[in-house]
Amino acid sequence: MHQNAELSLFSMTTPSTYAVILAGGSGRRFWPLSRDTRPKQLLQLFGGKTLLEQAMHRLDGLVPRENILILTNREQEVEVRAILGDALPAENILCEPAKRDTAPAIALGIGWVAARDPNAVMLVLPADQLIQDEESFRTCMAGAVKVAHQSQALVTIGIKPTWACPSYGYIERGRRAQISGAEDTVVYEVSRFREKPNPDLAEDFLRQGNFSWNAGMFIWSVSAVMAGLSRHCPELAKFVAEIRQTKDLKATIDAQFGNLPQISIDYALMEKAGRVLNLEATFDWDDVGSWISVGKYLPTDDCENATNQPVTQIDSHGNIVFSTAGQNISLLGVTDLIIVQTADALLVANKHSADAIKKIVDIVPRALH
Repeated sequence: MHQNAELSLFSMTTPSTYAVILAGGSGRRFWPLSRDTRPKQLLQLFGGKTLLEQAMHRLDGLVPRENILILTNREQEVEVRAILGDALPAENILCEPAKRDTAPAIALGIGWVAARDPNAVMLVLPADQLIQDEESFRTCMAGAVKVAHQSQALVTIGIKPTWACPSYGYIERGRRAQISGAEDTVVYEVSRFREKPNPDLAEDFLRQGNFSWNAGMFIWSVSAVMAGLSRHCPELAKFVAEIRQTKDLKATIDAQFGNLPQISIDYALMEKAGRVLNLEATFDWDDVGSWISVGKYLPTDDCENATNQPVTQIDSHGNIVFSTAGQNISLLGVTDLIIVQTADALLVANKHSADAIKKIVDIVPRALH
């Protein structure tokens, strides 16, 4: 497996490190390019690699490939395996047999790691976020691993807010924490997690200055997270123990996963845990929630039309055009449209309706899901 030796930031000073990449979800926000079998993280929206591939490659030098687990679902398994090829051992891609939110999925990952090394530190990372500054990402995660190892706390990564976004969860920070053995990493005690606020409350969070966006990235030792689950969510702790001990991993997952509570990791554990620390990211971050987000990274012309290919336009402004069909697209007198063209479908939407695109999927022919 390819690993850049010069990127090994902490291999001699910390325990073995594992990563669980969450790569499930639905393919609705980026329809018609995305489909049920090909959600956002499996699309080549930014350059020649999918977001899933980028998430895996960002770990080079931090986590050996054989220590990376990809969690997906049965609808997307074939596509995930095709995209990753032999980049990971085949057994490092596991499928959730039912939709049960993030806590059961992460519990599965914890059991998988614990079976290999109960003394490990593990990262839990979404597959569908855009992070371009890989060096800063690796440095930040190396610090988080050290803090998790030295403190036995649960560590979460926060994103410094750039605006008062009401559609993200927030992390409220308290005093700075002093962690012996990790003094060079700036980390704060978490006062509490805050749900998605209304716009006025989001503005208040921004003014206070001690709030981060919750990026859904977690770092902890196996022992610390197991202690937390045992105390606050014993049903998931029991599942972890069975995954850790099973002789037939797939059979155990198939038999038990669908019976687990449908709950997020924030509700199940993070909001109840005795000690949670927050490390604010030094890297760029975008959760790429809609075609509007994609448009920010596409080349633009003099009229602020963002496109992934050359278009012909007259008196057209502020449009987003993304095509994989290889056909000419001409714009005449249109403004603030999202136009997405594939071999079998065409979407034309107003930018202001970007969040409602997923509703279209409910009524298009099933073959286009």
